[in-house]
Amino acid sequence: MVSPAETIRGVRSGAVAFEDAVVALGVAAVGEVDAALAAALKDAFGRLFRGGWQPAELHRVVARRGNPLQGDIVAEAAINAAKASSPVDPRWLAQAEELPRATRSADRFDLLDAQLDLLIELGKLPPIEVLLPPPGTVAPARADSSADTRVLDRVRALLAKAESTDFPAEAEAYSAKAQELIARHSIEEALTARDRVEVVPYAKRIGVDHPYESEKAGLLDAVARANHCRTVWSPEFGFSTVFGFDADIDAVELVYTSLLVQANRAMVRDEPAKGKARIKAFRRSFLVAYSVRIGERLAQATRAEIEQHMDLLPVLRNRDLQVREAMDRVFPHTVRARGRRIDSLEGWESGRAAADEAEIR
Repeated sequence: MVSPAETIRGVRSGAVAFEDAVVALGVAAVGEVDAALAAALKDAFGRLFRGGWQPAELHRVVARRGNPLQGDIVAEAAINAAKASSPVDPRWLAQAEELPRATRSADRFDLLDAQLDLLIELGKLPPIEVLLPPPGTVAPARADSSADTRVLDRVRALLAKAESTDFPAEAEAYSAKAQELIARHSIEEALTARDRVEVVPYAKRIGVDHPYESEKAGLLDAVARANHCRTVWSPEFGFSTVFGFDADIDAVELVYTSLLVQANRAMVRDEPAKGKARIKAFRRSFLVAYSVRIGERLAQATRAEIEQHMDLLPVLRNRDLQVREAMDRVFPHTVRARGRRIDSLEGWESGRAAADEAEIR
């Protein structure tokens, strides 16, 4: 008689058909099945967490498949991994604790189906770059970020006002002030970090939601480039990896999130009333144009700040070089994305106009 553990190994290797495995496990002893599934899932999650996957991004990849039961399994696994290990990086733990968890009622066959299917999918995921230390490992010491936090709190407050107002001129003023603060703080950080050799570039993965993922990834890249960062878009996982110095990356995430809210509001306001295909073309073209124009505006604001500190150009160039080298070490063989098509002149013009409304100078 085949044991539950052997059945699970068989379906993961492809030697046993998925439907046959669900049936076999459904009639086997409940205790043995649950123990075998728990052990297999623990092993799979442990491999991925050690291999660089963080709770939020693993949950994101799984949740995109559309089965909420599997999202709950990831959330529970992340919490269990944190509880079973010491030390745990506070950022890793915070992600685990913030994952959405719901008590869902499901019959046994639905749960078995979800667990087995998740095991197969987890087995397909490769290791990725370790950006946060996994549970049980110690993070390297980083520079004090209290000053960064104060600046980012001010930026966050300004962007919240930009998102909440219905008046484009007000949104422009708040967003412009936020970018000025970011650019000025980045320059000040470069100045104070000149003699601190331990300060090095960092990286963070930022999720990009569907639909129109590639266009939104383009907006994230435009924001990153204007703030001394670089991005690599991984469409198969739904995230971009942003490389830069800590304060710059945090600012990029804040500005990108805020501009996306403003873009969505303007896009819905201006889109054509009828025609599914027409609306889709409009939205894609809108987001491409919005990204291009926002990139121009952000770069303009950053240049204005740099021009007041021309003596820092060698330092800034060196930091840009460090960021590029960090990106090349992690992704030595990137492929330049193809140019995005513009299928709607109406969407293009509306996107540029919306970017001007959210003008950042």
